[in-house]
Amino acid sequence: MKGVGAAACCRCSGGPWCECERVDTAEQQQQQAAAAAAAARLEQERRLQLLFQQLDVNQDGGLCVNDLAAGLQRLGVYRTESELRKVVKAGDKDCDGQLDFEEFVHYLKDHEKKLRLVFKSLDKKNDGKIDAQEIMQSLRDLGVHISEQQAEKILKRMDKNGTMTIDWNEWRDYHLLHPADNIPEIILYWKHSTIFDVGESLTIPDEFTEEEKQTGMWWRQLVAGGGAGAVSRTCTAPLDRLKVLMQVHASKTNNMCIAGGFSHMIKEGGLRSLWRGNGINAIKIAPESALKFMAYEQIKRLIGSDQQPLGIQERLIAGSLAGLIAQSTIYPMEVLKTRLALRKTGQYSGMLNCAKHIFKKEGARAFYKGYVPNMLGIIPYAGIDLAIYETLKNSWLQRYATDSVDPGVFVLLACGTVSSTCGQLASYPLALVRTRMQAQATTEGAPQPTMLGLFRHILSTEGAIGLYRGLAPNFMKVIPAVSISYVVYENLKMTLGVTSR
Repeated sequence: MKGVGAAACCRCSGGPWCECERVDTAEQQQQQAAAAAAAARLEQERRLQLLFQQLDVNQDGGLCVNDLAAGLQRLGVYRTESELRKVVKAGDKDCDGQLDFEEFVHYLKDHEKKLRLVFKSLDKKNDGKIDAQEIMQSLRDLGVHISEQQAEKILKRMDKNGTMTIDWNEWRDYHLLHPADNIPEIILYWKHSTIFDVGESLTIPDEFTEEEKQTGMWWRQLVAGGGAGAVSRTCTAPLDRLKVLMQVHASKTNNMCIAGGFSHMIKEGGLRSLWRGNGINAIKIAPESALKFMAYEQIKRLIGSDQQPLGIQERLIAGSLAGLIAQSTIYPMEVLKTRLALRKTGQYSGMLNCAKHIFKKEGARAFYKGYVPNMLGIIPYAGIDLAIYETLKNSWLQRYATDSVDPGVFVLLACGTVSSTCGQLASYPLALVRTRMQAQATTEGAPQPTMLGLFRHILSTEGAIGLYRGLAPNFMKVIPAVSISYVVYENLKMTLGVTSR
């Protein structure tokens, strides 16, 4: 029985179990959800249309790689040419080399669906936001261990409103038109690492995730870096040989200049003589890189832990020890390189002939001449190189990365060039003494020149400037070496199918 004044339901008897009101509420919720979804689609269409207009710099209705690069740069977003080429290739259905509006919208909608899945998988708390702890956990699941401070740096690049969390819009905008659409690829994008060759050994071997190791991406990365280094060293070999000649032969009485040095080399052995010693210099890249990488991985396991990532100091120790192991193993090749660079026309018929001659005349110990100053030079070079590189990179990020701007490969190359130059400057006197010790041929059983004895002799006869002979051609080769290495490295990466980092 209804209470007094109660209205009867028009669809049923209005008993105590009436479901009509609940059905109406469910229908209203469905209608509201449908309206919200329609509004979201309309907003997405408007957003993509505006974005297309902003990127279409020449207003021709199509987006090529150059349009994307210029348009994104206006928006404060930086992408490499290879990354943008992948985007165009993925969305270009009619294969005309550009994206029209329909292709652009289809690509971005599909890309955003994948990014949404990644966002949800990173959102461990399921609260619609990603914080530093969730970034650390996600990276740890892939075998990459970072500190909370490093996670916060990654977070700050994406966090536009200063909440120290990332919502979906910030996540989507940060990965705008980047080909990475799964967790391992996005982690690689965050890593900001690169390999390049300035003719000297890299301080710290590159880091690789478990995914990269399992898929074989690590050896492709090393091959690409080694190939780029070989081409780069070959192109700058004349400057490297001139440096060695000036280190050994230049003095107060023999004031060898750059033009005079080149003239002397060409007059003595022709144009081909400019590349003496380059063959073994290029060949030793492969064993040195492989040994350093393997040693670095083992040392990391010994001094690190699964819970905590290696800090800068630990990485410096691990990198220096790995460099020491690799250098100790291939050091005889360093001696051969110096002897071959200094040889006169017809003195040796090749690398093996040179090695046999040294062994016969001077004994096995000759292959380790200059070993002590070479090893001592690793620590100041590695320490200064890494410290300056990290300082420059972090300073750039703090000053310019406030709006989710990626450092970009050119910033990293510039940081690496400056840091490597400073490292070489600090360790150069040891490198010069090492080269002079390697160059001095002695008979077996005769007294060997010592490192301290050479330092005293150079300082007493030439002064402090004598410790920096050959520095000019050494610095002259840095920028071309880095530029050539980068171009070759990027092309080799594409050939080998290495994911852009």
